[in-house]
Amino acid sequence: MDELWQNDGNPRGLPLKRASGKNQMVTMRDVAEDSGFSPATVSIVLNNAPLARYIAPATKKRIEEAAKKLGYRPNAMARFLRSKRSHTVGLVFFDITDPFCTPVMRGIENALYQSSYVPIFADAHNQRNRFERYLEMLLEHHVEALIVVANWLVVDIHVLADLSKRNIPAATIGWELPGDTVSSVMVDNETGGRMALEHLHQLGHRKIAFIRGPKMLIDSAPRWRGVQKFAHSVGLEIDPALVLQLPDSFDPNSGFEGGHRLTEELLQKKKKFTALMAFDDLTALGAIRALTKAGVKVPEHCSVTGFDDVAMSALSAPSLTTVRQPLEAMGTNAVNIVMEGIKAGLEKREWNSVRQKMNPELVIRDSTRDVAHSSTD
Repeated sequence: MDELWQNDGNPRGLPLKRASGKNQMVTMRDVAEDSGFSPATVSIVLNNAPLARYIAPATKKRIEEAAKKLGYRPNAMARFLRSKRSHTVGLVFFDITDPFCTPVMRGIENALYQSSYVPIFADAHNQRNRFERYLEMLLEHHVEALIVVANWLVVDIHVLADLSKRNIPAATIGWELPGDTVSSVMVDNETGGRMALEHLHQLGHRKIAFIRGPKMLIDSAPRWRGVQKFAHSVGLEIDPALVLQLPDSFDPNSGFEGGHRLTEELLQKKKKFTALMAFDDLTALGAIRALTKAGVKVPEHCSVTGFDDVAMSALSAPSLTTVRQPLEAMGTNAVNIVMEGIKAGLEKREWNSVRQKMNPELVIRDSTRDVAHSSTD
């Protein structure tokens, strides 16, 4: 039951004789000698084997303290060869430059750390072939689960569903795949769209311009549905001439340019509007830039709202009123889902995929105000 242990001085894990020097490689017998317990007992404790629950807490503590004092670490390769477990989770982003990704990554990384799992990161650069190749590579590295921070590129990719055949739990963040094999974590986009328009309506705005999201993006339709449902419930007329749509694009930062250009188009129409609801924060920031260039002050002449609450939203001038997605919590929850899947596999029990929809939150900042002094006239 001996397992090789190594310290940082011998990264290859080659067996060395025990010596007084710092660079050495020892077995659990050496930990046993130091702690005064048998190698079998030491192995059970340090491997957290099922029998560990029958070992007295004082014994566990003494063994763990001895291992810590000696500075030993388990040989990961030896552990993998014995248990066939890598304690790694594959994490694929479609474009790491998207501001949406940073807090999601923080939530994932922190939750994996708490679970003693190591993430293996991959950035697909919005390329389908790169995404599929990374999936192959992660499987070759024996990841125990997979999390994909997704966008519209996943629409036609069914390779994720094939993971269930390998008993590898998978979850997407920001996207839902058809079928019941891949879990998902999303924000309630319809509720978020309603929140943003309700806020502007409560401030007295009735002539409101809209920049909708790209047609191919899964978030676009439900956010617009939330807008339409609220407008219908309060008898608010949406002027089609004040509704524009972002083009489809694989560049996550294209929203700023699109918001800027479409807002210029709105201004050229010479149609009065006192507020502008943008699809997301980058689009809203682009809109504010265009309004400012045209001499339209935000929020004095026109209120603006975004969606997501990326970091720069609070730092812009004016700071942006937006609908916050709980991005870090979404990352954490995705980890919790796949960890439960891993546990179910180890216990050889049934596990069903999970579709989790999280609540958004309205964050009111300086870019919106009462309609009394707001007009693009």
